[in-house]
Amino acid sequence: MILLQKFTILCELMLRMDLAMLKAKNITKYYQKQKVIEGINLEIHKGELVCLLGVSGIGKTTLFQILSGLERPDEGSVYLNNEDVTGVTGKMSYMQQKDLLLPFETIVDNVAIPLTLRGVSKKEARETALSFFIEFGLEGCERKYPSQLSGGMRQRAALLRSYLFSDQVMLLDEPFNSLDVITKAAMQQWFVQIMKKHGTTVLLITHDVDEAILLSDRIYIMSGSPGKITHELSMNGENKDDPEFSTSFRFVEFKKHILKMI
Repeated sequence: MILLQKFTILCELMLRMDLAMLKAKNITKYYQKQKVIEGINLEIHKGELVCLLGVSGIGKTTLFQILSGLERPDEGSVYLNNEDVTGVTGKMSYMQQKDLLLPFETIVDNVAIPLTLRGVSKKEARETALSFFIEFGLEGCERKYPSQLSGGMRQRAALLRSYLFSDQVMLLDEPFNSLDVITKAAMQQWFVQIMKKHGTTVLLITHDVDEAILLSDRIYIMSGSPGKITHELSMNGENKDDPEFSTSFRFVEFKKHILKMI
C-alpha cells in the first residue's frame, strides 16, 4: 500500500514537471547593492492563467524583466520547456502596462510587427494579423490609427500583438489597469475566454485582488522586502463563470484571506 502511494505521488510529480512550460528557480536580483527580489521560485503549466499578486514596488516588474530576458538575475535561472533561457530575449511575449502602439502606424501594421520582425513579408504579416481581427474584436479598425481607438480597443490590439509575438507564454504587466471599471470587467471576461480557447499560457501581474481571484487558475503572492513569493493559492474548482461569484460569500472570504497574506 505504501509503495503504491509513493508511486502515485511520483507519477503526479512527473506529470506536473512535464506540464511546466515556464520555471523560475531561486531568482535573486540586486540594484545598486540593494536586494530587490530574493529566492523566487515559480512554475507555470501549459494552458494556465496565473496571477502574480503584490503591492506596488514589491518587485513584480523586476521579475518579469528577468523572465523575459531583458534583465539577468544575480542568482538563479529561467527555463522555458526545460531550456535554460536566462537572459535570452524573444522567447516569450512581454506586454508592459502601456500598450506602446506606434502612433504613426495603422492598427493592422502595429499588430503585425512581431511577424515582420521575424522576416515575414509585410503582405503576409498583414494577412495573418487580419485573420485574428474578428476574434479579438478589432474588425473595422484595420486602417485606423491608435489615437482613433478607445482604451479598451487599444488594449485588444496590444494583446493580439503580444499573442502573435508568442502564443506559448505571455507575460502581461497589469494589462487592464488603465481601463475604467465597466470596460475592465468586460475585457477580463473576454480575455479569459480567448486565452482558454487557444490554450495560451499566461502569467499576469496585478495588484488588484479582485482581478486575481476572478482570472486565475493559481495565484502567487509576493510580499516582504526584498520581495519574495510567500504564498500560492489554487483557484481551480471555483465557479467563476457564475455572474454572482464576484458578490458571493466565497469570493469575499477569498479576498479577506488574500489581504491578510499581503
